[in-house]
Amino acid sequence: MWSWDAFFSFLSNPQVIQGAWTTIWLTTVSMALALPLAVLVALGRASRIAPIRIVTGFYVWLMRGTPLLVQLVIIYTGLPQVGLRLGVISAALTGLVLNEAAYLSEIVRAGVLSVPRGQSEAARALGMPPWKVFRVVVMPQALRVMVPPLGNSFNGLLKTTTLVSVISAEELLRRTQFAVQTNFRVLEGLTAAALYYLAMTTLWGLVQRWLEVRVGRGHQTGPSRSRRVKSAAVPALELETR
Repeated sequence: MWSWDAFFSFLSNPQVIQGAWTTIWLTTVSMALALPLAVLVALGRASRIAPIRIVTGFYVWLMRGTPLLVQLVIIYTGLPQVGLRLGVISAALTGLVLNEAAYLSEIVRAGVLSVPRGQSEAARALGMPPWKVFRVVVMPQALRVMVPPLGNSFNGLLKTTTLVSVISAEELLRRTQFAVQTNFRVLEGLTAAALYYLAMTTLWGLVQRWLEVRVGRGHQTGPSRSRRVKSAAVPALELETR
């Protein structure tokens, strides 16, 4: 029988709440570390130097072609056999960052490719160095394309962190499993954990929508912008006809 008392006790359980904070921390740090790596990988895949393209392409192929669960187990239990021992949190972060960066690199690459080549060529013709062209011209425009899928990746990563419980990382799911052992109310405990995940992804959805509006500001295609463009074009046409 369902027990509401057990369910509400799980919702307010300090152990479960601590697990939720650990999940948020793992997700935020993993995303913050994976994104710069993804940019480097995306640039490597677009490089004219063949060895760099091959290495970065192999990395993306390997990380996307094997399950994250297997990668985590190999990092945590396999690396010590070659003399590299990582703690639970370090192994969890390493696995999440390496796996997520492979997927994010494709998002970054698609965003960069969406910017017309003529704009970067024009910037280089003005004497801008390549790094400044990328930072000032390419990335601001690519962000409009990248933000929605990057936000979805963050949302997915919030739930993917459950896999690190396999290597004993005490995130929300594993903390809930510990709490369940006190009264063996598994259904109530997992339902409480699911509500925490739902709350976190819902809050992030609000943040993501705010980011999309902010990044897309100045690029509206609605009627108001069309009227402004039309009104600005009329004087120019009149000048041409004079």
